[in-house]
Amino acid sequence: MVRRIDSLLLRLFVISLLVPLSPAMGQELDSWELGIMYPNEDAGNPFEVSKDGKVKVEFFVENSGFVEITVEFDYDIPFGGEHDGPEGDTIPAGTNETYDLEISGIDVFSFEARKIETFSITATITERQGVPDPLNTQQNEEGDLIIPTIYDLRIEVGDPIGPMNAGSDTILRVIVTNTGNVQDKVGDVQVSDDCPLLTTDNGLDSLMVGNIAPGKKAEGDLMVSASESHPRRHCDITVTVSSNGAMNTGGSVVVSDESRVSVEPPLRESEPEDSDGENEGTVESVKSNLPAPGLISSIASVLFGFAIGRREKSDTIG
Repeated sequence: MVRRIDSLLLRLFVISLLVPLSPAMGQELDSWELGIMYPNEDAGNPFEVSKDGKVKVEFFVENSGFVEITVEFDYDIPFGGEHDGPEGDTIPAGTNETYDLEISGIDVFSFEARKIETFSITATITERQGVPDPLNTQQNEEGDLIIPTIYDLRIEVGDPIGPMNAGSDTILRVIVTNTGNVQDKVGDVQVSDDCPLLTTDNGLDSLMVGNIAPGKKAEGDLMVSASESHPRRHCDITVTVSSNGAMNTGGSVVVSDESRVSVEPPLRESEPEDSDGENEGTVESVKSNLPAPGLISSIASVLFGFAIGRREKSDTIG
């Protein structure tokens, strides 16, 4: 009985020498590993996408086996992003190769701030020591991408309907749009101009009331007044606002826009009276060297009377 068992074991040993190792058994001889280099070496930390929709992920393949391996890489990117990474590589036995996966094309403004989705990297062995691997052994690793919080505002100062006269006022419509991806609020409003005789009211305080959701707007009216002594001039008015959300997080978002107001001389209350006054002034300035009208009339009357007297005397003599 013992001889029969020894004979069976001997046969199995000889067969094992003649039959190639199966892929499953070969894993012990050419072990390898796919890994991702996570932020702070913690797989629970997501990779934060930049404001321009990009992020870089480093990963590696460690071949601790006895034969070289050839692998192909495949990527699955969330948020509609694009990828630029190696398609494959050959890793010699006992070495470690590191690679860069460049992710881009993510429109971070289209997603809610701090939204997280998973990306994956798959490595497939296609050859072992130059011999095709029919089993195509695979490994897969995953990581998280997180959309950043973006505070961003846009301001638009409307143009006036037309020029304004000194002593009058005009209204400028101011619109602030939240172009970020998180709820925000106007933290500060400043108005400046380059005309000393121009004044503005505080009608833009309404911009600072309430929050502005992403994609929404806040509006206010700015009244601009010119003093009666304001000369004819073009005045540039600048409105500047800041993001309250960015300020609270230690950042700074300040945007501004300007509008030009033309000031003309004040309107006259009575144009005809002013015109008559100007004509009177012109008449008074005219001078003449002719005798006064009264003296000429007197002399003409005397001569006319003398001529009539001579005519009557002549008729009597005849």
